[in-house]
Amino acid sequence: MFFTFSCSHEHQKAPKQEKYHKKERKTEIIVDCNYTFEEATTGSKAPDSVLAELKLINVLYYSTDGKMHSGQVLTNRRIANIIQKMFEIMLLEKFPVAHAIPIVKYHWNDNLSMSDNNTYSFCYRNISYSKHACGLAVDINPYFNPVIWKKGYEYRLNKPIGAHYDPAIPGTFSLSNPVVIKFEELGMRWGHNFTRNYDNHHFEK
Repeated sequence: MFFTFSCSHEHQKAPKQEKYHKKERKTEIIVDCNYTFEEATTGSKAPDSVLAELKLINVLYYSTDGKMHSGQVLTNRRIANIIQKMFEIMLLEKFPVAHAIPIVKYHWNDNLSMSDNNTYSFCYRNISYSKHACGLAVDINPYFNPVIWKKGYEYRLNKPIGAHYDPAIPGTFSLSNPVVIKFEELGMRWGHNFTRNYDNHHFEK
C-alpha cells in the first residue's frame, strides 16, 4: 500500500492504516498409518532376538497424489538413521512415495504389499536369503520398480505381477536418478545391480 503526503506545512492527519492479519497456510499432512511398535509387529513369526533389533520410525513424503503424507517404517536399528535420511532426500527431491506402511497391514504378505506399491523394510522370512528378515533392507515403490529377471532366469516371474518398468514415471528409479546416487552415497546397495535380476525397488545395507 502506498501513501502520498502533501508538502504543505499545514498539519495533516496520517491516513488510517488497515490491519492485515496474514493467515499462515499450514501444510496438510495425510496420515497413512500410526501404529505402535506392538501393533506393527503383531503376528510376525520372528523370534524375540530379531524383534529386539527393530525400531519403528515415522517418515514424511510426497505421495503420488502430490500431497504430503506421513507413514512408518519398521526397520533394523542399525539402519534406522539411514532410512530416515533416505526419506529426507526423497522429500527434498519431491520423489513420490506411494505408501510407507508396516507390512502387518498386508498380513505379512509381501506380494500384497508390492502390488499396492507399498514401501517397507522388515518382513520376517528365510533369513539366509533375505535381509528383510532382520530389517536391513528397504523396498521403495515396488510396483513402479519391479523385479526383472536377467538373461538365463527369464523362466522366473517378474514381480509384482502386472507391473511395468518405465523410468519416465515419477517415483521410478534409474541409474541417473539423483535419489539413487544419494542412497548409494549413504552406503546402500541397489538391487538393480544384483547378478540374477534387476531388483529395482530394493536397497540394502
